[in-house]
Amino acid sequence: MNFNNIILWVLRLAAAGILIMTLYFKFTAHPQSVKLFTELGMEPWGRIGTGIFELIASILILYPRTTGNGAVLGMGLMGGAMYFHITKLGIVWDGDAVLFIYAATVFVCCAILAIVYRKQVLDLVPFKKA
Repeated sequence: MNFNNIILWVLRLAAAGILIMTLYFKFTAHPQSVKLFTELGMEPWGRIGTGIFELIASILILYPRTTGNGAVLGMGLMGGAMYFHITKLGIVWDGDAVLFIYAATVFVCCAILAIVYRKQVLDLVPFKKA
């Protein structure tokens, strides 16, 4: 295994690890998670739906043949999370900025993975040949 593969696995594990770690709070209706999605007006469907999509993104990121597609999904999810933190919740929410930092970290990891695995992503786009 060369250095590049090690870096890619670190990015995969960081992104998927954070996504999977936060699933516990969403799927068990942890009070902080319920409070967050209530403030957004998306409780419970937004909390559960986001959790399901984060689980799917994690699985796709960890499976090498679908890493690029999972990374794009992860970028979309974390882009939405950062948008809501910036516009409605505040970067510092409920006393700290941990959730925003997690979202930004996953977004950056996924962006790098999406660039590296762009062929996987582009293979799903139906191009018309001229």
